Amino acid sequence: MKITVLTLFPEMFEGFLNTSIIKRAIDKESVEIELVNFRDFTLDKHNHVDDTPCGGGQGMVIACQSVVDALESVKTENSYTIVMSPRGRTYNQKVAHEFSKHEHIIILCGHYEGFDERIMKYVDEEISIGDFILTGGELGAMVVSDSIIRLINGVIRNESHEDESFENGLLEYPQYTRPIDFRGDIVPEVLLSGHHENIRKWRLEKSLELTLERRPDLLENRSFSEEERKILEKLKK
Repeated sequence: MKITVLTLFPEMFEGFLNTSIIKRAIDKESVEIELVNFRDFTLDKHNHVDDTPCGGGQGMVIACQSVVDALESVKTENSYTIVMSPRGRTYNQKVAHEFSKHEHIIILCGHYEGFDERIMKYVDEEISIGDFILTGGELGAMVVSDSIIRLINGVIRNESHEDESFENGLLEYPQYTRPIDFRGDIVPEVLLSGHHENIRKWRLEKSLELTLERRPDLLENRSFSEEERKILEKLKK
């Protein structure tokens, strides 16, 4: 898989690309990350990529020419192009799985007061990572890239993410490790029992309990097994 990021600040990605799982995925050639500075494509003699907004207003707007030329230089028939935008579809694990199936993802990062609207004709989708404003799209691009890369076969073991939050529509159950007794706070006995079925049931109940308490919205349109339904009825009582 290939991910291309169009940005004015490629240096922001140095730590992201050279640390932990992302670096290992790149080294194993599970993913290729390409950083493109669209300022390199400007035809403006002063290297400007932005201009004042038509109709007046604060700030500067990124103009079409450099962005579209940069995009066309990397785009192929297999590319899927997204732009980080607060008005886009809200990003979640389901969308991460969708994007992980593409051969080539292009992520366009904005700055200042955003993009000239005509640029949107050249992208496939706008994506938002939440209802807040950042100084630019780079942090959002890292979030999207990280969530996609870890789903690529061979980057991490499948078992490592199958039980994670949102993978099955629920928040993940609590995790513990040694020491068993930390300042009198003891690991739940069931996790030390070696009884795999009882551990599975405990984890399912805790996942449902946490989701009901903290993210009840996740339960609204979810289909439940008979076992899950009985646990929820008990929890609600």
